[in-house]
Amino acid sequence: MVVLGIESSCDETAAAVLADGYRVLSSIVASQDDVHAPYGGVVPELASRRHLEVIVPVVERALGEARVRAADLDGIAVTQGPGLVGSLLVGTSLAKALAWVHGLPLVGVNHLEGHIYASFLTDDPPEYPFLALVVSGGHTALYQARAPREYALLGQTRDDAAGEAFDKVAKLLGLGFPGGPIVQRTAEAGDPTAIAFPASRMTDGARDFSFSGIKTSVSLYVKRHGPLSERQTADVAASFQAAVVRMLVRRTLRACVQTGVKRVVLTGGVAANTRLRETLAAEAGVEGVRLHVPPPRLCTDNAAMIAAAGSDRLKAGERARLDLNAIPDLVLAS
Repeated sequence: MVVLGIESSCDETAAAVLADGYRVLSSIVASQDDVHAPYGGVVPELASRRHLEVIVPVVERALGEARVRAADLDGIAVTQGPGLVGSLLVGTSLAKALAWVHGLPLVGVNHLEGHIYASFLTDDPPEYPFLALVVSGGHTALYQARAPREYALLGQTRDDAAGEAFDKVAKLLGLGFPGGPIVQRTAEAGDPTAIAFPASRMTDGARDFSFSGIKTSVSLYVKRHGPLSERQTADVAASFQAAVVRMLVRRTLRACVQTGVKRVVLTGGVAANTRLRETLAAEAGVEGVRLHVPPPRLCTDNAAMIAAAGSDRLKAGERARLDLNAIPDLVLAS
């Protein structure tokens, strides 16, 4: 089965061609970092306009590099949600048009499920059941994957997502956009124990996450001590990063203990963070938990993961109608 995947949920325009559900024949990603950098965050209207400009060339290039014609495809998978509605509509509209013209089966994919399926595009795919920590710019959630296409939500952020917090802290420190990579590079020269930023605690015992408090703490620190020197900026970045990593790792491993599941998938854009990968790997090893982490290129938004999830659903007999619509608040599990 050869499937075209299309991803346009936020600010990356991506297309990929996958064979047999796991062999990546091509994967093209067009970044919009230059468009949104002046604003320190993604501007939805600008994002959808750029998608319109580049999505057809991106799909054509993906098909060309895979040496596949659209008519030769066995199906099309497209991100249906969650995400920015204008961005999602660009991808779903093109996918529906291609499916109609070429008479191809179509399936809508949840963006978060796509991130989980990125782990199946590696040499060390996870076995069910496993826990999936999905951390990105717009989402932070912990799922239990009981079987293919069967998920239970264990916890999620109650406010900011981890990636959003990185972007906001980068803006507070005047570092630029996107925040994740810049904060990580800046933190390399800092002391992660220099500042004791607070870690959120759920008084109701839930496995949820919260990052608004630490973002506020960083803001107050910058106001009280600014203007910051280069060393102070590095210490703030390192201490903030360490606190976020600590929250993510502790809640994930606590969920492993509570559920008895000994396999974890770490995925999403923030999963490209080296300190998070290394810390979770080290502590998971101590707890006897096996960790699966896709390479960084598969953690950030891409269409190969959408094609992987879509291939599985197409094989299971799922089909979307040509009135498929974008769902910006699409839920993976509850």
